[in-house]
Amino acid sequence: MQGPHSHQRRPRLAFVGSMVGRHPGHITQQGQVLSDLFAESGYHVISVSSFLNRYRRLADIISTLIRRRDEIDIMVIEVYGGPSFVMEDIASWLGKRLRKRIVMWLHGGALPEFMARFPSWSKRVFSRADLIVTPSDFLARSVAGLGFRSRVIPNIIQLPLYPYRLRRSVSPRLFWMRNIQQIWNPLMAIRTLARLRNRFPDASLVMAGPDKGMKDEVEQTARSMGLGGSVRFTGFLDASGKIREGGAADIYINTNRIDNTPVAVVEAGAMGLPVVTTNVGGIPDLLVDGDTGLFVSDDDDKAMSEAICHLIENPELAERLSRNGRRLAERFAWDEVRPQWQQLFAELAGDRLEESPVFSYFSSTP
Repeated sequence: MQGPHSHQRRPRLAFVGSMVGRHPGHITQQGQVLSDLFAESGYHVISVSSFLNRYRRLADIISTLIRRRDEIDIMVIEVYGGPSFVMEDIASWLGKRLRKRIVMWLHGGALPEFMARFPSWSKRVFSRADLIVTPSDFLARSVAGLGFRSRVIPNIIQLPLYPYRLRRSVSPRLFWMRNIQQIWNPLMAIRTLARLRNRFPDASLVMAGPDKGMKDEVEQTARSMGLGGSVRFTGFLDASGKIREGGAADIYINTNRIDNTPVAVVEAGAMGLPVVTTNVGGIPDLLVDGDTGLFVSDDDDKAMSEAICHLIENPELAERLSRNGRRLAERFAWDEVRPQWQQLFAELAGDRLEESPVFSYFSSTP
């Protein structure tokens, strides 16, 4: 597909990060999605690395960037902070040594806390970027606190893959989808269901996602609360599994304790599922309370169950959230997001970025 700058030589791209979603049963990250879509659009793309072991992955990244340095104009490095920041540090240092243009693409609700804990390290690494991209105003504000500007480009979903069903009214069939671990607060989902069943005895919950150390505790909690027959654990869901389970549900619940711009919430909206969510991190930048979702406080299962009851008892509200969720998801479609990345790459390739003593940047806000 021809882009707005197809008359120019397309820059050669290297996407650097965790590409382990190429293995069955592993979550596909945005860097892998974007690299594949640009490869399909006719760009020369290197995608590294898909090794499951993080040390082998780091070694593969280093060796690939050195060995294939003459095939790269622009490096796009996914930045999450945490343990992966070592890789992000090394890859960006190597990119500067190889004289490549560097885009740092920030992700994750935990990144602001990481930057606050390690400001000097974060500044040193971010200063190597020619341009910083974030998927949300939430992360843009966070990195601005360190003195860096960024451009906001939304995350991507392949919208045609998500069949839309307008919910004109909803029943208490709940869908939850994340890794089963503490930061996503799966126990809140169990407690919410227990409260909900006091009003709606037929309420049920599907919990989808790989176990990251908490599944036994969550299952035991469900059994102890008498919910064993009303909670179903699916494990990891591939694309067809998401469509199957999302299509059968009526309400998506998001219990996260930290968050940025969760793709799972956008996917729920794409399928027409009204969303009830904690209002943490970047959620208020993504959704509008009462318009594209219903907000409750962090870990407040009482408020979440009441919001679900309100949604069930107010068909007009359910229909509004279902319609507007799909409209929101359309902003994340590849056809909408692709031109923003193409413009960015054209600017980098043309060396037209504003110069700064620290690094070259563009801002999404004045």
